[in-house]
Amino acid sequence: MRHFLLPPVLLLAACGAAGSPEAPEAQAPAAEAQSRPAAASAPAIPALTPESVEQAQYRPGAGQPAPTSTPAPGQAEPAARQPAAPDPAVVRAQILLDRARFSPGVIDGFGGENTQQAIAAFEKASGLPTDGQLDEQVFQRLTSGDAGSALARYTITEADLRGPFIGTVPSDVERLAALPAPGFGSPVEMFAERFHMTEGLLRALNPGVDFGRAGQAIVVARVAQQTLPADVARIELSKAESALRAFDAEGRLLLFAPATIGSDERPAPTGTLTINGVAPEPTYTYDPRRLTYGDAKRRLTVKAGPNNPVGTVWIDLSKDTYGIHGTPNPNKIAKTQSNGCIRLTNWDAEALASRVKPGVEVVIR
Repeated sequence: MRHFLLPPVLLLAACGAAGSPEAPEAQAPAAEAQSRPAAASAPAIPALTPESVEQAQYRPGAGQPAPTSTPAPGQAEPAARQPAAPDPAVVRAQILLDRARFSPGVIDGFGGENTQQAIAAFEKASGLPTDGQLDEQVFQRLTSGDAGSALARYTITEADLRGPFIGTVPSDVERLAALPAPGFGSPVEMFAERFHMTEGLLRALNPGVDFGRAGQAIVVARVAQQTLPADVARIELSKAESALRAFDAEGRLLLFAPATIGSDERPAPTGTLTINGVAPEPTYTYDPRRLTYGDAKRRLTVKAGPNNPVGTVWIDLSKDTYGIHGTPNPNKIAKTQSNGCIRLTNWDAEALASRVKPGVEVVIR
């Protein structure tokens, strides 16, 4: 990766791990639930196996949440629920979107808003009707444009298992700062991030596998290369879409990615900024005088590592303390809030950082 290096210790006062709590699913009383008619049956989701992913074809309803039941008269429409198991067709589509540089964020086999946004961007770039739905036309365009296998086999090495692995990752910044390095919690977390997957999907594709054994072959997503195909000349950030777009000098789209862009309490700046430089493996400084999250009363520095609050790379912006950076929680991108900065998955941030240089324009709307 090519970087225009910044000093290794950064005061990242505008950024942090702030997020809005996720509301629990409402539970209907048992008697009320029994009084409702059963929901209409949807096409069955095929069992998830490597073969089912490689051979997956479009299936009506793929990636779409199904209603839980038909509401009783006078009752509100129940919320749609995520399928109980990953859908092989959605896994394949998400991997192909990732490889085409229309990032769905973390690959989970369920779909959701980030996948819908990636599909909408892909549809627009492909001249298709833009609705963000994984329909037969989108699936055909994805698979005809990339006939390569969706999955790959990877053999775990001794080097992979050297870690360091830290077990449970602290949520408290004081405990995080006390670590020699905020490394991955486990080999499973490491492999899931390396191949842009959730831990749940990685385990589902590798039932009964010992991820801590060198020489063990595992099935993983065959995802995009880390480096973009051309230099980035312009970056556009949309607060309304929670999305980042990077373009080359000819105006060609190089990367679409979901992004967390500030919050109501601490919004990201609006307007035009420029990139100052890139800091790989940044440290993170927590300053209670300038942050609104956490209970620590003193200034702390969290060492570099994948579970650092700003992830594995920092792209510095021309507004003091603001930047584009990675995250230790890729499944929360565009779903929770930040303390003003622009947060991407580590892999999307690294891909962007691979082809930016000082002076690149960043437009935030």
